[in-house]
Amino acid sequence: MSAIKLTIDGKELEVAAGTTILQAARELGIDLPTLCHDPELPPNGACRLCVVEVEKAKSLVASCVTPAAPGMVVHTESERVVRVRRSILSLLIANHPLVCITCEQTGSCKLQDYCYRYSVTENEYVGETKELPLDSSNAFFVRDMTKCILCGICVGKCQEIAGAGAIDFTMRGFITNVGPAYEDKIEDSTCVFCGLCIDSCPVGALVPKALIGKGRPWQVEKTKTICPYCGVGCGIYLQTRDNEVINVRPDFDSPVNRGHLCARGKFGWDYLQSKERLTTPLIRSEEVFVAVGWEEAFGLIVDNLKEIRSSFGPAALMGLCSPKASNEESYIFQKLFRSLGSNNVDSYSRHCHAPAVEGMTRAFGGAAMTNSMEELVSAEAIFLIEADPLKTHPIIGYRIREAIRQGTCLIAAQSEDTGLSDIASYYLQIKSGSAVALANAFAAVILEENLYNPKFINKRTEGFAAYSSSLGPEVVRRSLELTGINEEQLRSAARAFATANSAAIVSTAGGVAQEGGSLLVTALANLALLTGNLGRENCGLYLPYSENNLQGSADMGTLPALLTGYQPLREKTVRDHFSRAWKVELSEQPGLSAAALFSGYGNKTVKAMLVMGENPAACGEHREAVTEVLRNLNFLVVQEMFMTETAMLADVILPAAGFAEKMGTYTNVERRVQLNRAAIVPPGDARPDWAILTELAGRLGFKWEYESPEDISTEIAALTPQYAGISYERIGAKGLQWPCPHSEHPGSKYLYEGRFQRGLGLFTPISMDDQAKLLFSYEENRSAGKKTLCNCLSDSMRNRSVISKL
Repeated sequence: MSAIKLTIDGKELEVAAGTTILQAARELGIDLPTLCHDPELPPNGACRLCVVEVEKAKSLVASCVTPAAPGMVVHTESERVVRVRRSILSLLIANHPLVCITCEQTGSCKLQDYCYRYSVTENEYVGETKELPLDSSNAFFVRDMTKCILCGICVGKCQEIAGAGAIDFTMRGFITNVGPAYEDKIEDSTCVFCGLCIDSCPVGALVPKALIGKGRPWQVEKTKTICPYCGVGCGIYLQTRDNEVINVRPDFDSPVNRGHLCARGKFGWDYLQSKERLTTPLIRSEEVFVAVGWEEAFGLIVDNLKEIRSSFGPAALMGLCSPKASNEESYIFQKLFRSLGSNNVDSYSRHCHAPAVEGMTRAFGGAAMTNSMEELVSAEAIFLIEADPLKTHPIIGYRIREAIRQGTCLIAAQSEDTGLSDIASYYLQIKSGSAVALANAFAAVILEENLYNPKFINKRTEGFAAYSSSLGPEVVRRSLELTGINEEQLRSAARAFATANSAAIVSTAGGVAQEGGSLLVTALANLALLTGNLGRENCGLYLPYSENNLQGSADMGTLPALLTGYQPLREKTVRDHFSRAWKVELSEQPGLSAAALFSGYGNKTVKAMLVMGENPAACGEHREAVTEVLRNLNFLVVQEMFMTETAMLADVILPAAGFAEKMGTYTNVERRVQLNRAAIVPPGDARPDWAILTELAGRLGFKWEYESPEDISTEIAALTPQYAGISYERIGAKGLQWPCPHSEHPGSKYLYEGRFQRGLGLFTPISMDDQAKLLFSYEENRSAGKKTLCNCLSDSMRNRSVISKL
């Protein structure tokens, strides 16, 4: 449609058809007051504070709901407009307690700001006022509904964005209120404690408990950083005072979360102030730990590592790194062990990442989520299989909900109901462990009905003939038996997926980390290749991981056989390149994995171990075996924030800084490298992991000259092709997505445009026998309550605080 010309406050501008007066005014930088407007929600014109005067119009109009018209002349601050706004504000404060002196929102209250702006100093209207009880019954925030102005933003956020549906308008007329049905308490409702209502409230009706009495907004420091929980990597602002975190606010400008958070990101930071934090190095003296200085702790570590290396060889040393460590810390962790001559380096990332790495590397040659989270909103179809993102990765769940509101077809295949099941266009309730069979059945239907993409297949793939011949007529019949769905459901859903111009496939680490996970990833990769949903926008394969830097940890080479950027250690040219850069000779002997060590294969060779930020001894039914291996080591060093089960077995414990106490970069599930900034200093003598490792390396004889994480990042860029163009300066506020091969490159929104990393995408047949065996094995393990090592690792205290309250 053609553009529209209008004039606002004497300034002419041109806007697209459908643009509201409010949007047009903001394009000119005009600050129209609003209390009920939120750009994410449909405009409702409830507060009327944004009224403007339009020449030739009979009355004032609400700018948030009135579209611009050709030739329109608008006045935003005329005498008539100001008079009406003052009346509206007077009416609002007539039923609003004027306790600004003690209100926690003073200084960031929009109602207060607008009263100041329009000189509304007292209540002009006297009458009955609402008296509602203060609700502080839940663990996270206080609800003071006497201060509520009924703007409705919190209701919209809860209903439309989070999908929780915990609150709505209740009662009618003067006694209208906002809350759960039947005046239930929040904790008894469907509230998920995401905090969206708190962060969007324009007044002081909703206040985090941890913030109360801790300071006014102008007394609080704000530090932009990254959430430390799941792999989404939400942008947040830490609010601090007197070296204490007192609140978390979302970053509304972050391209990752756009101002959204979940319960963990909003409230799960109290562990930073825990009295159980480790604050000084500890060494074991008989059966007790004794506090010592860093000098003594480092001396003991160096002496033992040197002695064990001399007596048993470099292969006697091993390191286990946490996927919560920064890129810089992960990088120098593996560098330290390889410099000592040992490739026994592993991470929790290996165990949750391994199925995805195996499946995607086989198909594409690379192992990362192919597209950006924001692209889900524009996909025509989304195939959600054995995933519950509203629980595991809420921001991705929010994007899927947003896509559905815009008309996207959601195909949800789940063994259990999820928060997205009820709003899916197609809901396939499958048997547990049958996801591979379902993906293969989709492919069989698509082939049978000629809905595949022959142009993409011929140009971009190989192995199609063998793959297609494996999907004969019996595949659909047997898959129906394995999955438990009927044929009409299967065919309708498969057609919807295949006929969409852009279709995304979403699963989660929880789904692919189970037994047979690599088969599921392979089946989903086959499906994406078959329909040509790769190498372009708004499609792709999404496998979001559980930990905040699981992707970055793997990128940094915390794997036994791979260096940074997944460069194979077995290749001499790769080893020589790193040897020259590090000024050491790298061993070509393959490293030992943590799974091999803890299952007993390596406990005779490994004599000393450094565990950084991981807690393998809290490993469910594997606990006894893992504990026995750790207990039998000659020497164990643990870098931790808390006295975990693993730390209790250590000979030396080094106190580590938390995410809010150090700087570094983290790589989220969409390959976006973001900068984490320090907001407070570590307690006592605790130090950042990068500083501990750097000093330890120096005492072991390596001349590392890192003065900051940025120095390490520069070295990473020099040795890692995908990160070559990434620097602290370029990361900025939005981050950069790899591959970013040079300093002028803008980063890559999606992967495999024109070419896969392995050249051609590879189809891999999956036999029906393998699928049937997988289903049988899954049911057997589930009935026995067995877990994989992936399910067991990383059970540290830093994940417990908010979960215990929920």
